[in-house]
Amino acid sequence: QVQLVESGGGLVQPGGSLRLSCAASGSIFSVNAMGWYRQAPGKQRELVAVLTSHGTTHYVDSVKGRFTISRNNANYTVYLQMGSLKPEDTAVYSCRFTGVAEIATPTRRNDYWGQGTQVTVSS
Repeated sequence: QVQLVESGGGLVQPGGSLRLSCAASGSIFSVNAMGWYRQAPGKQRELVAVLTSHGTTHYVDSVKGRFTISRNNANYTVYLQMGSLKPEDTAVYSCRFTGVAEIATPTRRNDYWGQGTQVTVSS
């Protein structure tokens, strides 16, 4: 069983930076894509950034130039470096691994979510 654990959230002033981490536990064989989503109060969850196994990245327009997604393939950890933070970035941020194949069952792929971490941008 794969579990994802996020860390790095917190309270930051506008213009500040935070780095979120999402570490996977379990015996992973491969992952198709790693992504970060966020959900603000009263709003639908949205995809913030995604990184595919081929190295392709995609960002929602509102964070382009401010956020960077990266990964450590050695231990299947994905990061979200957030800069120039704005109050509208306030949300619960969750990571998601899609198309996860585990060593014990390499032909079966599942998706996994982390529990979420709160990011609050406020002065």
